Amino acid sequence: MTSTAFEGPIFRFEDASDYPGWQDWILVDPGRFNHAQLGRLLVRKDSETRASVRMFPEYRHGNLLNAIHGGATLGFIDVALFGAARQFGIDDSAAALTLDLSAQFIGAGKMDSPLDAEVEMLRETGRLMFLRGKVVQDDGAHLVASFSATIRKSRPKSIPQASDG
Repeated sequence: MTSTAFEGPIFRFEDASDYPGWQDWILVDPGRFNHAQLGRLLVRKDSETRASVRMFPEYRHGNLLNAIHGGATLGFIDVALFGAARQFGIDDSAAALTLDLSAQFIGAGKMDSPLDAEVEMLRETGRLMFLRGKVVQDDGAHLVASFSATIRKSRPKSIPQASDG
């Protein structure tokens, strides 16, 4: 199996008819982590500096206590950073990367309720984006985790020039 890097669109957004105001965040390659491990993801721009990303817990996301596994929550947070960055206008968020991520688990995630990452952009520089947020359920009534992170935006790739000799 060969791998190719970022040729053509990596993901697309479509209005989610079953969740007004939200968009389905669809990866062109459903075998990648976002879709293969997390399942359906929705995104919504709440303001110029706030966005929400939603996942729908499934049996595979659960731990032995029938709560959302902490690893699933952390994976979701990391992916949500980039869904939010795209909502903030970072067109090449697929080529960005996480520099640091700190999370605090506050309550067990419930398996029967969508999980929302509410992401706030604190500051953006030429290459960095500083973010913080919380993971909630039940329209914010149930707090699962809080987090802060820094992502590095992609560097424009130089195009190799053909040589004359």
